Amino acid sequence: MADTMDTPLTPVPYAVTDPEMIPVERYYDEAFFKLEKEKLWPHVWQMACRLEEIPEVGDYVEYSILEKSVIIVRTKTGVKALHNACRHRGVRLATGPGNCKTTGFICPFHGWRYNMDGANTFVFGKQVFNAALLDHAEIDLAPCRVEFWAGCAFINFDDSAPSLLDSLGPVVDRLNARNVDKLKMDWWYATVLPTNWKLAMEAFQEGYHTMKTHPQLNTLSALGNPYGNDAEGMTPNKGISAKDTVKVNIEFMARLSSGMAGMVHESEIAVIEKLHDMEVPDDPVQATMMFYGKANEAVTADGYARGVPMFDVNKVMQEQPFHAVEYMFPHFFLLPMISAMSSYRIRPLTPETCLFEIWSLALRPEGEPHDTPREPTVLPYNSDQFPEIPRQDYYNLPLQQLGLHAGGFTHMRLSHSHEGLISNYQRLIDGYLAGRDPQVLAKAAHVVNSGFEAPIADIGF
Repeated sequence: MADTMDTPLTPVPYAVTDPEMIPVERYYDEAFFKLEKEKLWPHVWQMACRLEEIPEVGDYVEYSILEKSVIIVRTKTGVKALHNACRHRGVRLATGPGNCKTTGFICPFHGWRYNMDGANTFVFGKQVFNAALLDHAEIDLAPCRVEFWAGCAFINFDDSAPSLLDSLGPVVDRLNARNVDKLKMDWWYATVLPTNWKLAMEAFQEGYHTMKTHPQLNTLSALGNPYGNDAEGMTPNKGISAKDTVKVNIEFMARLSSGMAGMVHESEIAVIEKLHDMEVPDDPVQATMMFYGKANEAVTADGYARGVPMFDVNKVMQEQPFHAVEYMFPHFFLLPMISAMSSYRIRPLTPETCLFEIWSLALRPEGEPHDTPREPTVLPYNSDQFPEIPRQDYYNLPLQQLGLHAGGFTHMRLSHSHEGLISNYQRLIDGYLAGRDPQVLAKAAHVVNSGFEAPIADIGF
């Protein structure tokens, strides 16, 4: 559906007019941030919680985005989302996680009460109110739109927006094939970054920075850096033997596991490390392909043997090719490799700060005891408790935010072939700020919801 002719588009300040050039003001300008708050966030699907955070009837969490707050609660009839404000005079009812099965929600100001479904159950001194004000349609907690995918609850403040699955597009099939709804949390970290939310995301939308920012991964690239020589003019592992590619790839996967928030799970590494002595052909490229095929096969067999909700990794990779970083507009990432995944969620706080969360996710046998986190472990952004790779990114990002204010810097300059995702999603933001038709925006999101290192693409406007 095209934009309606009788609805003129709103001019967008600092719009992306050249897809390879992103105006720097988009990362700190107060007016631009205000437009995002008014035109973007109220109309997009946002990952509000992992459903494993609320396993029992009455369990709830609070999801906040800027000034808005929503309660996600598991009721006897399913998970609901409720606007987090008492219908009397607006007091916020819930903060953090909890369970309301017995007590419901009680306003600390005047004692109004609500059950887990949001229905008002008590008004102190009803006789002092006009009866018309106490109709249940007026005093029950207002529902918020909620839909489900990937083991998560997503909310949208816009009741007329296209559905969640219609908005996500083909990424759903890619990740459903990997049993994404069965993943469980190993751990969950969070930090406040002194960085605009978009800038924080863009470090994970391209791999061009690996050589300098993550040299430990570049050094373990068995077949060399895809961009060519490193900063010293060296090609890592040039001339490596076919047999040694196995060793280097095992080391690479182990370093990725420890350094990338569980993108490769420790249970997978335990299986892969048994492949050191596997026989491979003499050609290093063929040897590498054989290694990964064997690794996927071994992890698949181990998963089935342990009773996890496993899938045939090699089969899925052939039928549903995936990206090592899968992006879901506007703020959610899943990072698959074999069967485990990392996950990121980024939320704006101010024009130059954001909340950045990381999960380590793995497939576990159903019913296996596990101490599932109910809240993230909140750390300073420069904490050495973060995994190595995001810690390296967290070092760069505040410096980048500062650098944007330096005189003479006006635009991000993007590679058309490897940094295109940055351009694609930024132009989709402009579509929301301009007020384009929701169906047009959903169709554009299908293109934007791609993997990292995507080329600049035609998103339809």
